[in-house]
Amino acid sequence: MPLWEGMHKAILFDLGRVLVDFDFRRGYRALEGLCPYTAAEIPRRLAGSGLVERFETGLVEPRDFVEQMCGILDLRVDYDQFRGIWSSIFTESLIAESMLEGLRRRYRLVLVSNTNALHFEMLRETFDNLLRHFDDLVLSHEVHAMKPKAEIYRVAVERARCLPGECFYTDDIAAYVEGAKRMGIDGVVFESRVQLEGEMRGRGIEWE
Repeated sequence: MPLWEGMHKAILFDLGRVLVDFDFRRGYRALEGLCPYTAAEIPRRLAGSGLVERFETGLVEPRDFVEQMCGILDLRVDYDQFRGIWSSIFTESLIAESMLEGLRRRYRLVLVSNTNALHFEMLRETFDNLLRHFDDLVLSHEVHAMKPKAEIYRVAVERARCLPGECFYTDDIAAYVEGAKRMGIDGVVFESRVQLEGEMRGRGIEWE
Protein backbone atom coordinates (compact mmCIF):
# COMPACT_ATOMS: atom_id res chain seq x y z
CA MET A 1 0.00 0.00 0.00
CA PRO A 2 1.39 3.48 -0.86
CA LEU A 3 2.48 5.62 2.10
CA TRP A 4 -0.53 7.99 1.95
CA GLU A 5 -3.25 5.61 0.78
CA GLY A 6 -6.39 5.67 2.87
CA MET A 7 -5.14 8.17 5.45
CA HIS A 8 -6.66 11.42 4.19
CA LYS A 9 -9.91 12.64 5.68
CA ALA A 10 -9.90 16.26 4.51
CA ILE A 11 -8.87 18.07 1.32
CA LEU A 12 -7.71 21.69 1.69
CA PHE A 13 -7.67 23.97 -1.36
CA ASP A 14 -6.13 27.35 -1.96
CA LEU A 15 -8.39 29.70 -3.93
CA GLY A 16 -6.50 32.02 -6.30
CA ARG A 17 -4.73 30.26 -9.20
CA VAL A 18 -5.93 26.89 -7.89
CA LEU A 19 -9.73 27.02 -7.91
CA VAL A 20 -10.02 30.29 -9.82
CA ASP A 21 -7.44 32.04 -12.00
CA PHE A 22 -6.72 35.74 -11.60
CA ASP A 23 -4.59 38.50 -13.07
CA PHE A 24 -3.93 41.61 -10.96
CA ARG A 25 -2.82 43.43 -14.11
CA ARG A 26 -6.45 43.64 -15.21
CA GLY A 27 -7.26 45.72 -12.15
CA TYR A 28 -4.15 47.87 -12.46
CA ARG A 29 -4.90 48.63 -16.10
CA ALA A 30 -8.46 49.66 -15.19
CA LEU A 31 -7.17 51.95 -12.43
CA GLU A 32 -4.50 53.45 -14.68
CA GLY A 33 -6.97 55.72 -16.44
CA LEU A 34 -8.43 56.98 -13.15
CA CYS A 35 -5.25 58.08 -11.41
CA PRO A 36 -1.92 59.76 -12.27
CA TYR A 37 0.05 56.47 -12.11
CA THR A 38 0.75 53.80 -14.71
CA ALA A 39 -0.36 50.19 -14.26
CA ALA A 40 3.27 49.29 -13.52
CA GLU A 41 3.62 52.00 -10.86
CA ILE A 42 0.43 51.14 -8.96
CA PRO A 43 1.62 47.90 -7.27
CA ARG A 44 4.89 49.59 -6.26
CA ARG A 45 3.00 52.40 -4.52
CA LEU A 46 0.72 49.93 -2.79
CA ALA A 47 3.58 47.70 -1.64
CA GLY A 48 5.12 50.51 0.37
CA SER A 49 1.87 51.23 2.20
CA GLY A 50 1.13 47.77 3.64
CA LEU A 51 -2.54 48.55 3.06
CA VAL A 52 -3.41 45.41 1.10
CA GLU A 53 -1.87 43.18 3.78
CA ARG A 54 -3.86 44.97 6.48
CA PHE A 55 -7.02 44.55 4.42
CA GLU A 56 -6.38 40.84 3.87
CA THR A 57 -5.94 40.28 7.59
CA GLY A 58 -9.19 42.06 8.39
CA LEU A 59 -7.58 45.08 10.04
CA VAL A 60 -9.21 47.52 7.60
CA GLU A 61 -12.91 47.61 6.70
CA PRO A 62 -13.87 47.72 2.98
CA ARG A 63 -14.98 51.35 2.85
CA ASP A 64 -11.93 52.49 4.79
CA PHE A 65 -9.77 50.46 2.42
CA VAL A 66 -11.27 52.16 -0.62
CA GLU A 67 -10.85 55.59 0.99
CA GLN A 68 -7.19 54.88 1.77
CA MET A 69 -6.60 53.46 -1.73
CA CYS A 70 -8.01 56.62 -3.24
CA GLY A 71 -5.62 58.65 -1.10
CA ILE A 72 -2.54 56.61 -1.99
CA LEU A 73 -3.28 56.55 -5.73
CA ASP A 74 -5.08 59.90 -6.09
CA LEU A 75 -8.02 57.96 -7.46
CA ARG A 76 -11.25 59.57 -8.64
CA VAL A 77 -13.79 56.76 -8.08
CA ASP A 78 -16.70 56.03 -5.79
CA TYR A 79 -17.04 52.90 -3.67
CA ASP A 80 -19.13 50.85 -6.12
CA GLN A 81 -16.95 51.76 -9.07
CA PHE A 82 -13.81 50.74 -7.18
CA ARG A 83 -15.43 47.50 -6.01
CA GLY A 84 -16.07 46.50 -9.62
CA ILE A 85 -12.53 47.33 -10.73
CA TRP A 86 -10.87 45.67 -7.71
CA SER A 87 -12.78 42.45 -8.37
CA SER A 88 -12.20 42.37 -12.13
CA ILE A 89 -9.01 40.34 -11.67
CA PHE A 90 -10.76 36.95 -11.54
CA THR A 91 -11.10 35.15 -14.85
CA GLU A 92 -11.94 31.43 -14.99
CA SER A 93 -12.24 28.32 -12.87
CA LEU A 94 -9.29 25.90 -12.95
CA ILE A 95 -10.86 22.95 -11.13
CA ALA A 96 -13.90 21.14 -12.47
CA GLU A 97 -16.98 21.33 -10.27
CA SER A 98 -17.42 17.58 -10.76
CA MET A 99 -14.12 16.99 -8.94
CA LEU A 100 -15.27 19.02 -5.95
CA GLU A 101 -18.60 17.20 -5.93
CA GLY A 102 -16.83 13.84 -5.92
CA LEU A 103 -14.32 14.83 -3.26
CA ARG A 104 -17.01 16.16 -0.94
CA ARG A 105 -18.83 12.83 -0.99
CA ARG A 106 -15.71 11.21 0.47
CA TYR A 107 -13.80 13.90 2.39
CA ARG A 108 -14.30 17.12 4.27
CA LEU A 109 -13.49 20.08 1.98
CA VAL A 110 -11.92 23.26 3.40
CA LEU A 111 -10.91 26.40 1.51
CA VAL A 112 -7.79 28.17 2.83
CA SER A 113 -7.23 31.58 1.24
CA ASN A 114 -5.39 34.86 1.64
CA THR A 115 -8.19 37.14 0.50
CA ASN A 116 -10.21 40.19 1.46
CA ALA A 117 -13.85 41.10 1.95
CA LEU A 118 -14.28 42.83 -1.42
CA HIS A 119 -12.72 40.04 -3.46
CA PHE A 120 -14.57 37.30 -1.63
CA GLU A 121 -17.89 39.08 -1.98
CA MET A 122 -17.41 39.06 -5.75
CA LEU A 123 -16.19 35.46 -5.77
CA ARG A 124 -19.35 34.41 -3.91
CA GLU A 125 -21.42 36.02 -6.64
CA THR A 126 -19.49 34.64 -9.61
CA PHE A 127 -18.07 31.28 -8.52
CA ASP A 128 -20.66 30.01 -6.06
CA ASN A 129 -20.92 26.83 -8.15
CA LEU A 130 -17.46 25.93 -6.79
CA LEU A 131 -17.59 27.49 -3.32
CA ARG A 132 -20.88 25.83 -2.38
CA HIS A 133 -19.14 22.45 -2.21
CA PHE A 134 -16.87 23.47 0.69
CA ASP A 135 -17.72 22.44 4.22
CA ASP A 136 -15.79 25.38 5.65
CA LEU A 137 -13.95 28.51 4.54
CA VAL A 138 -10.77 29.71 6.24
CA LEU A 139 -10.30 33.26 4.95
CA SER A 140 -7.38 35.43 6.06
CA HIS A 141 -9.51 38.54 6.58
CA GLU A 142 -11.84 36.61 8.89
CA VAL A 143 -9.25 34.68 10.92
CA HIS A 144 -6.80 37.64 11.02
CA ALA A 145 -3.85 35.58 9.78
CA MET A 146 -2.28 35.12 6.36
CA LYS A 147 -0.38 32.20 4.87
CA PRO A 148 2.29 31.13 5.59
CA LYS A 149 1.66 32.06 9.25
CA ALA A 150 1.08 28.98 11.39
CA GLU A 151 -2.20 30.31 12.80
CA ILE A 152 -4.14 30.05 9.55
CA TYR A 153 -3.14 26.39 9.15
CA ARG A 154 -4.11 25.67 12.76
CA VAL A 155 -7.57 27.05 12.04
CA ALA A 156 -7.76 25.01 8.82
CA VAL A 157 -6.93 21.77 10.64
CA GLU A 158 -9.47 22.60 13.33
CA ARG A 159 -12.14 23.19 10.68
CA ALA A 160 -11.08 19.99 8.89
CA ARG A 161 -11.94 18.08 12.08
CA CYS A 162 -9.06 15.66 11.77
CA LEU A 163 -5.32 15.41 12.43
CA PRO A 164 -2.85 17.49 10.36
CA GLY A 165 -1.46 14.36 8.72
CA GLU A 166 -4.95 13.41 7.59
CA CYS A 167 -5.22 16.61 5.53
CA PHE A 168 -4.09 17.06 1.93
CA TYR A 169 -3.42 20.65 0.81
CA THR A 170 -2.64 22.25 -2.54
CA ASP A 171 -1.54 25.84 -3.23
CA ASP A 172 0.16 27.51 -6.19
CA ILE A 173 2.75 29.18 -3.93
CA ALA A 174 5.53 26.87 -2.72
CA ALA A 175 6.16 28.85 0.48
CA TYR A 176 2.52 28.37 1.49
CA VAL A 177 2.72 24.61 0.91
CA GLU A 178 5.90 24.53 2.99
CA GLY A 179 4.08 26.42 5.74
CA ALA A 180 1.40 23.72 5.74
CA LYS A 181 3.99 20.95 5.79
CA ARG A 182 5.63 22.49 8.86
CA MET A 183 2.30 21.94 10.59
CA GLY A 184 2.32 18.26 9.59
CA ILE A 185 -0.08 18.65 6.65
CA ASP A 186 0.55 16.69 3.45
CA GLY A 187 0.75 19.14 0.54
CA VAL A 188 1.84 19.77 -3.03
CA VAL A 189 2.34 22.86 -5.17
CA PHE A 190 -0.46 23.24 -7.71
CA GLU A 191 0.75 23.43 -11.32
CA SER A 192 -2.27 22.26 -13.30
CA ARG A 193 -5.48 20.28 -12.94
CA VAL A 194 -3.87 17.25 -14.59
CA GLN A 195 -0.83 17.42 -12.30
CA LEU A 196 -3.06 17.74 -9.21
CA GLU A 197 -5.14 14.76 -10.28
CA GLY A 198 -1.96 12.70 -10.57
CA GLU A 199 -0.78 13.75 -7.11
CA MET A 200 -4.15 12.85 -5.63
CA ARG A 201 -4.36 9.49 -7.35
CA GLY A 202 -0.87 8.67 -6.12
CA ARG A 203 -2.15 9.18 -2.58
CA GLY A 204 -5.28 7.09 -3.07
CA ILE A 205 -7.53 10.17 -3.01
CA GLU A 206 -10.68 9.42 -5.01
CA TRP A 207 -13.39 11.62 -6.50
CA GLU A 208 -14.80 9.70 -9.48
